[in-house]
Amino acid sequence: RKSWVVVDIDDVCAGAEYLVKEGLADGDRLCIDGGSAGGYTTLGALAFRDVFKAGTSLYGIGDLTALAGDTHKFESRYLDGLVGQYPEEKNLYKERSPIESVDTLSCPILLLQGVEDKVVPPNQAEMMYNALLKKGIPTCLKLYEGEQHGFRKAENIQDAIDSELAFYGKVFGMDIPEAVELKVDNI
Repeated sequence: RKSWVVVDIDDVCAGAEYLVKEGLADGDRLCIDGGSAGGYTTLGALAFRDVFKAGTSLYGIGDLTALAGDTHKFESRYLDGLVGQYPEEKNLYKERSPIESVDTLSCPILLLQGVEDKVVPPNQAEMMYNALLKKGIPTCLKLYEGEQHGFRKAENIQDAIDSELAFYGKVFGMDIPEAVELKVDNI
């Protein structure tokens, strides 16, 4: 309780660092991705730590304060147990929001988002994208029409996977045969 993203980031970073230490992963091309809460963990790990070299957030949270006011009624008080009472503990929301730590971000980020998402509204991805653009960090935002929180259409699921591969190919200078067309800004 009240330690959401803190312990999650500790876990993913420890796991990744272990894999590098054991020679099972390349620390120079270490990537992270996740959807929803995992997207939030992804953005948090990239903003608050220096372990990963690139990442993909699928319908992830960039600004907890904005989410506290924007999410649908069903989950409107859900954050109270994960982060703290809002607005009484607003400082925790700001402190744990990746958008508030853009100055510490330095690696490429792909943002994938459903246009009709009511749980994590598209403005979360749009705010992160604009902040990354402004800082000059390589980034790409793909919005999926007709998708909500989590992609359900097979063609969009496939496109998200292909886009992630194409993104990492561009970021790390790898030739990806038959890669989907993907425009990465600031690259």
